Amino acid sequence: MNNQASHKQPVRRAASISSRRWGFTLVEIMIVVIILGILAAIVLPSFTNASMEAKEAMLKEDLRVMRTQISSYMIQHNDVPPGYPTGGGAPTEADFIAQMTQYTDDMGNTNAAKTAVFRFGPYMSEVSKNSINDLTAISIVADGAPMPPAPPADIGWVYKPESLTWRAGNQGNDSEGTAYYTY
Repeated sequence: MNNQASHKQPVRRAASISSRRWGFTLVEIMIVVIILGILAAIVLPSFTNASMEAKEAMLKEDLRVMRTQISSYMIQHNDVPPGYPTGGGAPTEADFIAQMTQYTDDMGNTNAAKTAVFRFGPYMSEVSKNSINDLTAISIVADGAPMPPAPPADIGWVYKPESLTWRAGNQGNDSEGTAYYTY
């Protein structure tokens, strides 16, 4: 009898193993989904923060490059900053863009092609987009006028040729609480 009992036992195990379904229960799947949700909630904000920090770094770099190019223009044009019309008058956005993106002569007159007379520049290929608000428009501050306490709405950049001030036209603060306008 002992022989028969030990002989039947392996058959039962084989039957129970073969009849069991291999898969996940609903509870197991729900636990995995909850764990993935928690991990996503932890990881995604760090990616979002890194993206914003990259935009802020790009904005700072754009400001640095533009300030350097404005200084280069001024050095080559008898200490006259870009933006002023060659016949005199108040600085304009159109004059600034032309003088920075085209070839210029000693007086700041512009030309699309480089020649012996138009030998300076271009200082940039185009006005770069503000990396935070994606705008390129420039608000020119007139001579004698103070810098606005905050940037005008829908502006990429604020420029005051008289003081060589070039600022980001962003309202709001960066991830560290510093106002973009004060960069």
